[in-house]
Amino acid sequence: MAAELRVSRSDPGRLRRAAPVAPSSLTTARWCARQGWPVHPLAPGRKTPVGNCAACRAPGHDRGACDCVRAGRWCHGFHAATLDLPRIDRWWGERPDLGVGVATGPAGLVVIDIDAHAQELPGRDRLLPGVGISAAVDLTGLANGFHTLGVLAALRGAPSPADDESTLRVRTPSGGLHVWYRGDGAHRWQCSAGSGAGRALAWQVDVRAHGGYIVAPGTVTPAGVYAPVGEARMPAPLPGWLAGELERTGHLACEPAGGPRPVPPRARQAVIAAGGAGGAPARILAGALAEVTACASVPEGAAFSEKLNRAAYTLGGLVAAGHLTEEEAARALQDAAAQARPGQERRCRSIIRGGLGAGRARPLSLGGRA
Repeated sequence: MAAELRVSRSDPGRLRRAAPVAPSSLTTARWCARQGWPVHPLAPGRKTPVGNCAACRAPGHDRGACDCVRAGRWCHGFHAATLDLPRIDRWWGERPDLGVGVATGPAGLVVIDIDAHAQELPGRDRLLPGVGISAAVDLTGLANGFHTLGVLAALRGAPSPADDESTLRVRTPSGGLHVWYRGDGAHRWQCSAGSGAGRALAWQVDVRAHGGYIVAPGTVTPAGVYAPVGEARMPAPLPGWLAGELERTGHLACEPAGGPRPVPPRARQAVIAAGGAGGAPARILAGALAEVTACASVPEGAAFSEKLNRAAYTLGGLVAAGHLTEEEAARALQDAAAQARPGQERRCRSIIRGGLGAGRARPLSLGGRA
C-alpha cells in the first residue's frame, strides 16, 4: 500500500499532522482482501457499518436465518465481510463514497486502538486493570492511552506498541493510533473497550479482535484520513509480552458455559414483581438481554442497535402476554443498554420505544421462541 497512500513520517508519540493522499475506497478494499483480510462497507464519512436493508431492520429479524449475506448484500456489518473480489468491486464500484472496515477476527488480526481523548482520569484501579498503582505514585501528566500503554510496557520491560516501527500503525483523525498485529492462529483473542466493565487492557486503550472490526488504512471521514505512520505496511506478529497481558486481562476466549447469562438485576426484579421468578419469563429475559449487555466488550461492530431492537421486541411480547409491565420492560432494557453503550441514552430510548411497540402486537407465549 506504500505507493497508494503517501504520508510523511511522524513521531507516533506526538502524531504530527501530515498531508496524506488517500486511495479510493475500492483500491483500499481490494488491497485489504489481497492480504486475506475480509472487508465490509462503512457508512459514508463515518466509522460505523453501512445500514441494513429494510427487512433486516425489522423488529424480530433473525440474523442467523437471514439470506442477505449469502445473497451478496452488506447487511449485518462485519458479519458480511468478504474476500470475494467481484463482490468487492460491485460494492465499492457502485458506491465509492463508502468507507472500508476489516473484520479483525476472520483476518487473524489483533489491533491495539490507542485513544487520546480529553477525559478526567478514572480511579487508579482502572488505569491498568489488575496492576496496582500506589497512592504514592504521582500521576501528574498522565492523560491518555499513549501514557497508560507506555506505562504497562515499561513495567514489562518492553517498548510501547505505539513506538513499534516493525508493524503497521495507523493514525486516526482524532489523534489516536491503531497498532496492527498478526495473531498466531492458535489463540482466539477477544475485543474490549478501554477500562470499563468486563475485560480491559488499559484506560483509553481498546482491543479489536474476534467479534469486532477496524477501520482500514486509507479510509476518509470528514475529520480526516486513517493514515499509516512510518514505513511498515503489514502487521508484525503479536509480541509475546503483549499476548501475555491480553491473556492476563481476560482477552483469551474460552468455551462459553451452558445456559443463558444471568439476568441483569433490575430485569430480575421486574420478573419477580411479575410473579415469574425462576420460570420461563426469566429465561426469556436472560436470553433477550444477554446479547445487549455482551456488547459492552465490543466498542464497535457488535450490531448493538440490532440486538437492542430484538431484545425490545421480545420484551414487548412479554408485556403483551402480561408477564411484566411496559415500564418494567423499558427500565430493564435501558439498564442493559446503558451498561453496553454508556452516554447513548437518547439513541437507545428511540430503539427501545420502536422495538417494544412492535413486540406488543405479538404476545409471547412462554413456550414460544423470541
